[in-house]
Amino acid sequence: MFIIDISTPFAIISAVAILLSLLLLAKELKKSAIMAVLLGAFVALLVVHTIQLITISEAYLYLSSTLAKCLTVDFIFILLSYISYMWVDDIETKYKNKKSIDNSLDWFWKKV
Repeated sequence: MFIIDISTPFAIISAVAILLSLLLLAKELKKSAIMAVLLGAFVALLVVHTIQLITISEAYLYLSSTLAKCLTVDFIFILLSYISYMWVDDIETKYKNKKSIDNSLDWFWKKV
């Protein structure tokens, strides 16, 4: 069974580096779509890992702990990329003078 193992230290460090570099790029270009693509990629990984865990055969039961770790890491990266997306979207909204629908996290952005 092929698994995209994102729970290894090298993969986590690589994913953090990709997240930070795309966050800086999105902030400089003021394009929230960049972070939305990254968020979609992490959601796709979550779906793939969930399907693999649900449909695992008895021959590959030893991989269930690895898949559980991958799901945990997926959820963490989804949270980080979602917060990053909201932050860049707030920057883009202010830059383009668009009206924001909801400023419920305004208290959070002022502290950042």
